[in-house]
Amino acid sequence: METFGRYTPEKPYLAPAVFGFFANGGQRCYVVRVKEDATDSDYIGTDNGPGNRTGLQAFNEIDEINIVCIPGVTLETVQNAVISHCENMKDRFCILDTEKEADLEAVQTQKNNVVSEKGYAALYFPWFKATIETTETVNGTTKIKLIQDFVPPSGYIAGIYARSDTERGVHKAPANEIIRGALEVKLNITKGEQEILNPKGIDCIRAFPGRGIRVWGARTTSSDALWKYINVRRLFLYLEESIEEGTQWVVFEPNNERLWARVKQSITNFLTKVWKDGALMGSTPEEAFFVKCDSTTMTQDDIDNGRLICIIGVAPVKPAEFVIFRIAQWASGSEISE
Repeated sequence: METFGRYTPEKPYLAPAVFGFFANGGQRCYVVRVKEDATDSDYIGTDNGPGNRTGLQAFNEIDEINIVCIPGVTLETVQNAVISHCENMKDRFCILDTEKEADLEAVQTQKNNVVSEKGYAALYFPWFKATIETTETVNGTTKIKLIQDFVPPSGYIAGIYARSDTERGVHKAPANEIIRGALEVKLNITKGEQEILNPKGIDCIRAFPGRGIRVWGARTTSSDALWKYINVRRLFLYLEESIEEGTQWVVFEPNNERLWARVKQSITNFLTKVWKDGALMGSTPEEAFFVKCDSTTMTQDDIDNGRLICIIGVAPVKPAEFVIFRIAQWASGSEISE
């Protein structure tokens, strides 16, 4: 609070977003400051080398980041810069906010302008009302004052990602989750509207009587069927980074058959555990993944130039978005099947 400040009408989004992140299960958060009245270029920042990066570029130096958002900033150039950042880093995913006053038509237009064909981004709609801590000064004394206002969802959603990762694993879609602290949605999305927006890659936030306000979508902004689900893209990010970090011992080892066998065994052991955790399809490990690391995956030129190449294939689980009931009436009674 001392460094980044509380909520003010001039700076209304950062403090609630950070609060929502921790309230929903987040554990560590990095914040980059930008100047007052920041422009597109201030958010995007500049890369002047280690220790001299600004804006979004400052995150290049932090390897442990896996979720990125710029709460309340809906400028097309900035959102596309966040997407490009994630796609270039290849180890993080971005959560995008819709415009505060967006309607069904506007949000579809916005989504078409923030497509990540590689599936590195998700767009959430609409905003919701939350309690915000601010201050007021009365007779020279500053006191805490609670107000309610509509806030962008990205910070809260990032916390839900973290909570879902901890409780279920990165392979679980961060959806059908209660948004802690959400009091009222700005727009009530109907089932019919959900069926229009969801296939287009717009993740809805909906209020359900007796069940609270929940995230009700798990799509990326990609039109590629391979990358249309958030949990599939984030599972691959997790697998790629884990395997890369888990095989650092290979560097400078003799590049021969013995090393290839050790690498294959190491990756196989890791993927077997991932499969047992329920992240991969298949009733056996052989159906869930394969690992190849031998003379067929690299040429003599690769070996001569110090390259060890391993080919890995996995079958990720995908979320069940719809439960379909079939109901039929018969003379002797009714029958229901799922």
